[in-house]
Amino acid sequence: MDWSGIPDHAARNLDSLQIEIPSWGFANTGTRFGKFLQPGAATALPEKFADASEVHALTGVTPRIALHVLWDLPNGAADVAEVRRLEAQYGVRSGSINPNLFQNQEYKLGSICNPDPAIRQMAIDHLIDSVEIAKTLRSTDISLWLADGSNYPGSQSIRKRILWMEEALILVHDRMHEEQRLLIEYKPFEPAFYHTDIADWGMAVHLARTAGPLARVLVDTGHHYQSQNIEQIVAWLLHLRLLGGFHFNDRRYADDDLVIGSIDPYQVFRIFVEILGEPDRTAIADIAYMIDQSHNLKNKMEAIVQTVMIAQELFLKAALVDREQLSELQEAGKILEAEECLRSAFWTDVRPSLEEWRMSRALPPNPLRALRESGYVERISQERAMRNAAQLSTYA
Repeated sequence: MDWSGIPDHAARNLDSLQIEIPSWGFANTGTRFGKFLQPGAATALPEKFADASEVHALTGVTPRIALHVLWDLPNGAADVAEVRRLEAQYGVRSGSINPNLFQNQEYKLGSICNPDPAIRQMAIDHLIDSVEIAKTLRSTDISLWLADGSNYPGSQSIRKRILWMEEALILVHDRMHEEQRLLIEYKPFEPAFYHTDIADWGMAVHLARTAGPLARVLVDTGHHYQSQNIEQIVAWLLHLRLLGGFHFNDRRYADDDLVIGSIDPYQVFRIFVEILGEPDRTAIADIAYMIDQSHNLKNKMEAIVQTVMIAQELFLKAALVDREQLSELQEAGKILEAEECLRSAFWTDVRPSLEEWRMSRALPPNPLRALRESGYVERISQERAMRNAAQLSTYA
């Protein structure tokens, strides 16, 4: 089918895009200084599943919800039966399983990099528990982010911590089954400001290779220094066959966790251009596209629906790039013309075509408008207002 001049191959690429939404995206979140509570924020896991189900009903491309072990399964494996019940009730499946290695008081000096072997073992046990939870829920990905690092020179042995990380990830990898993946995330700073144990994609690549063949690198678009060329990192990871997935968000300064494309949509477009330019389709078939944003001021439901719509728009724009023409221009050294080939795709207004694509799949042409017209946000705000108001004393 050809939608408003959009070729079939671009539509097929769009069909392949599925986006995992985070359970914590529906809950009250904030900054290190505090939280602004929303009356409609989810206060318990059933409400998170209900919200995720509504987003999927509106967009048709968000069939999975990422779960955070300590926040969503505080009792570990004992909570799996409840998660399965919610999956059946709301028609969305569990996505990536996210361990928590930063919240416990024991992790003041790190988790799997802690100088205390007992605390390192505690962290490893939690990771193995997360692997087992993922197996039971038929979740493919264990998404690992470490807050480990140090704030002052000389306060920790960087080299010893490298060895402890390697040892821990090998142990965890050995407990995984062949259909699982360990996605290793990196971050240049915060909360550790002198050195962070997994500070860039090169360190993550080394750890993935050391852990074993089931390990991959996860790219958080907010976890980079200013002006860093993320699409070049993506190209390298594709080349190395180590690109596992993304945490999508945007940032003006550092890890601001803003809505994808809200600050630099051209960067997201360029990332998608590199992905869709990969000639080996099997190398990109299993890339996990996940959202990891903090909707502190925007309404949470609206922000997630908006995020999905923006991601689809930028993905479709990237699919419109005339690859044959671009290759010819690059080989001929026609710099300006090659750049214009990209820009012409980026500046194409794909929103009318996306509306037709959605209607052809019995979806609302504009999910954000449909959400607003449905009254869902107003209803959950009334139902949850008292529970959210009760949290005010906690953050006073």
